[in-house]
Amino acid sequence: MDYNPLAPEVIENPYPYYAYLREQAPVYWIEPLQAWALSRYADVDFALRNPQIFPSSGFTTQTLGDLNPTPEVPWLLDLNPPDHTRLRKLVNKGFLPRLIRNLEPRVQEITRQLISSLRSQTEGDLVLTLSGPLPTTVIAEMLGVEAERLTDFKRWSDDVVLGTSRPTDEAVRERVRQSGSALRVYFERLIERRRTDPGEDVITALVRAEEERDVLSAAEILALAVLLLLAGNETTTNLIGNAVRNLLSHPAELAKVRAERALVPSLVEEILRYDSPVQLIPRQTAHEVELAGGKLPAGATVFLLLGAANRDERKFPEADRFDVTRNPQDHVAFGYGIHYCLGAPLARLEGRIALEALLFDCPPFRCTKEHLPQIASVIVRGVQTLPLRFAA
Repeated sequence: MDYNPLAPEVIENPYPYYAYLREQAPVYWIEPLQAWALSRYADVDFALRNPQIFPSSGFTTQTLGDLNPTPEVPWLLDLNPPDHTRLRKLVNKGFLPRLIRNLEPRVQEITRQLISSLRSQTEGDLVLTLSGPLPTTVIAEMLGVEAERLTDFKRWSDDVVLGTSRPTDEAVRERVRQSGSALRVYFERLIERRRTDPGEDVITALVRAEEERDVLSAAEILALAVLLLLAGNETTTNLIGNAVRNLLSHPAELAKVRAERALVPSLVEEILRYDSPVQLIPRQTAHEVELAGGKLPAGATVFLLLGAANRDERKFPEADRFDVTRNPQDHVAFGYGIHYCLGAPLARLEGRIALEALLFDCPPFRCTKEHLPQIASVIVRGVQTLPLRFAA
């Protein structure tokens, strides 16, 4: 069985491929991408815990190529210490746990507004009406973006993510370029405006850090703003969508959650494990590395398959079973260590609030399509659309 994360059949359902890799080729060479893949939990966990052996590779920047809206500087996820440490310390200020907790009333308010719109319809698309707008609205407000630009931001974000799948269709590539360019121009203007008209937002905090000579360049602010939008949008959108899709295909598990609201946080953790919104992260080897599954040469690009590690029977009993009572606390859906997902607490908060509202404030619902097209990306996993029909 050949594994290539760019292949349509793998994007559609990677899990049979992951099972093969874990058992037959836990250190696997992907010829088309000239990269290795690690699929067992122990190997992925080791790589995440040892960034000095498996530093960031710059893969995201390289993959986007001419589709990258901010080519001047690497994105935060492609950096290593000391540059990563410096930038992460600065941007962490906008994502402190107490600040995320303080966002809960606002997230609830936005969710109520979106759910009210959804409930007023007999049919509605979850991605268009809830799982897409919610994180986009939250992260846009955190960045200081005007409400009337939310639709543009969602489209720009989706198109830039599409660029990570290395599209070959020139019309698609041009659309990605245009969205990336529009996103860049907007942020450049917003950053400049915040120099004379500060607000209570993350962009203002980053501008102040630059002005206070905290070694933060204008190009770095721009790259951070773009990354925060993409990460804050895509992860939560797909967390919610993957949760609803899997609940509908596992009616017994859906019934358990509906019967016990307190299971929603456990549901969030289980969907992060079972159908991870981020399926892989790239690294490279600082030197030759020998793992239980085999040997990696120095300077190799390595894909850490988070989605495969989270389905490893060696770590999670009956790993291919979706169990809303499992509440796994040691999945690797958000990575680990210095590159642990900055927005993980926010994604969990948004996912919990959205799922509680959908499951307990809406009539019962079902999906009206048998096949749901997947997002064309090697990195994120989620559906493009999820049409629901609500009971009268």
